[in-house]
Amino acid sequence: MTAANLTNKLIIFACCLTVFLGQDHWKASVVSVLVSVSISAFASYFDSVGIKTALTLVFTALTLFYPSLVFFLPLIAYDIPILNDKPLHKYRYINLLCMVPLVEFLRTVPWPVKGILPVLLLLSLLVSYHAWLLENQRSRLLRLSDRAREMAIRLEKQNRELLEKQHYILSLATLNERNRIAREIHDNVGHLLSSAILQSGALLALNRDERLEENLKNLSATLSQAMDNIRASVHELYDESIDLETQIRDIVNKFDFCEIHFDYGINTPPEKKLQLAIIFILKEALTNVMKHSNATHAELILREHPAFYQLIVRDNGTNISQAAVNEGEKEGMGLKNITDRVLAFNGNINIKTDDGFTIFITFPRGNDK
Repeated sequence: MTAANLTNKLIIFACCLTVFLGQDHWKASVVSVLVSVSISAFASYFDSVGIKTALTLVFTALTLFYPSLVFFLPLIAYDIPILNDKPLHKYRYINLLCMVPLVEFLRTVPWPVKGILPVLLLLSLLVSYHAWLLENQRSRLLRLSDRAREMAIRLEKQNRELLEKQHYILSLATLNERNRIAREIHDNVGHLLSSAILQSGALLALNRDERLEENLKNLSATLSQAMDNIRASVHELYDESIDLETQIRDIVNKFDFCEIHFDYGINTPPEKKLQLAIIFILKEALTNVMKHSNATHAELILREHPAFYQLIVRDNGTNISQAAVNEGEKEGMGLKNITDRVLAFNGNINIKTDDGFTIFITFPRGNDK
């Protein structure tokens, strides 16, 4: 029961009590006051329409024995589900039976009471209806507030996902552009310099003029130095274009054989050679899933620990046994290549087939260079 309802009922009770005490004939009937207050308290406590209706019928029946209860009918009417019950409940019109004692009672009371009681009853119903409307509006505002808060959280999540996706796309585009520049330098300028180095070497071998020999040697040395610088720049561009998380996410996004979950937990990326090895291993492992598995779900986990990096590739395939794994290694299923890559970095590899197919790999930190 809200504070507003309690205040309304206290005011209505005070009005009913004033009218009741103003009649000398009823002053001795304390039972009427206690019964009315008790029934009103129970009606406020229970939310069930059926219970409220039963209490109203009890009050109506008691008026046959204690007619003075009718003075407190406005108090009881405050909780009667006639106006304030939005749906047309089956008990709605049964509650109107409580009006019958009022009609009979008004015949025996003075004219002032005949006018005051109906007015108090009507005001009680209207105040109750107004309180119900306010409570409904309050509940609606709370629902709207909760919905708005939920939408704000959802929009914030979507915005964060969009920003992450945008960052991923920009990073991938940047890395692809660096790769393209490195390839163009290597394929175009590198080949031209290689040809120029060969030509300068041929000219130096065929030259018989001692005056040109020193110049040809300087030219050959300059071209060789230029070639070394270009190689170093190409390697630097290629190394910078490798972002482990971005590369793996690109592989995961292109994997459409089955549903795949990617869990990346590395804050300090390993050395570039190990990154390349991890990318190769993942490609090889996912290729094996597509070629040799009936999996419907795959999981890829890459985590960083204080002493090692952990790589797990798991799927729920059911058609691969340990014997098939051993046979596959002999026939070059790709597991042999994966094992060789792992051992090259002093890593460990374990393969399990008891619950799907799992490749469990660890690379020690500090030995990846």
